[in-house]
Parts: sequence; structure tokens; C-alpha cells
Amino acid sequence: MATFSAVTRQHILQAIAEYDSRGGDDFLGVYGFAPGGYPLLHEGRSYDSTAILGVAHRYATGRLASADEVGTGGSAVLRKRGFDVTEPPSVRRAPVAPVRRAPATRRATAAPERVAAICPTCAMVLPATGICDDCG
Repeated sequence: MATFSAVTRQHILQAIAEYDSRGGDDFLGVYGFAPGGYPLLHEGRSYDSTAILGVAHRYATGRLASADEVGTGGSAVLRKRGFDVTEPPSVRRAPVAPVRRAPATRRATAAPERVAAICPTCAMVLPATGICDDCG
């Protein structure tokens, strides 16, 4: 199970920048997320909050968090980091009950990206030696 204590605002902004550069459909396809998370609003644009948090977890830890791991608590994590996540009015009024989700399926729109090793200290991509050029 993923914990999101290592995910910072900067990791989330990195995921948003990647979403912008790839485009929404390719971003979701590369990482295997289905569309439909609550909208994360940032600088006038809307993003899939589940996918953004899952990829931000990858930037923070080197491991992608699945949609099941992000779950419904992902909105609270994003709000704590200063982001606006909106929930539809019907969801806000509905009683809280456990939700059983079908396993996420990969979309075949884009080839999966090779996950690069990331320095745990400065969050830079590590060279082939595995030793950070900045931190040593």
C-alpha cells in the first residue's frame, strides 16, 4: 500500500507539467489510469487527480501508485499540499461507504515509459552509475 507522506507540492507540480506536455489521453495511457478521477484545478486547467497523485508518488519514491492505492483519500492529500480538488455535489452529500473498484486496465494508446531512478535527496534523475551528480 502506498503512503503519500513523501509526496510534496513540487512532485505534484512535476506530474502536472508532464500531463501538460504529454496531453491528457497519453498521460493516462502511459501510466495505465482510466479517466474519471475528481478534477484537480490548477491555473485554470483541470487534471485527473488520481493520475496526478499516482505519478507524483512515482516522482517522490520511484514507484507509481495505482488508482486503487490513491483511492478516495487522494483528494485530501492534494488539498493538504495546497491544490483545489472539486467533488461533484452528489458525491459530497452521499454517505461514505466502502467502494469496490474493478482492477485498473491498461490502455494501449502509448508504450509504457521506462521508469528512471531518482535521487531520494534532490529528486533529480540519476545517471547510469546510480550516484547523484549533485549529492554524491
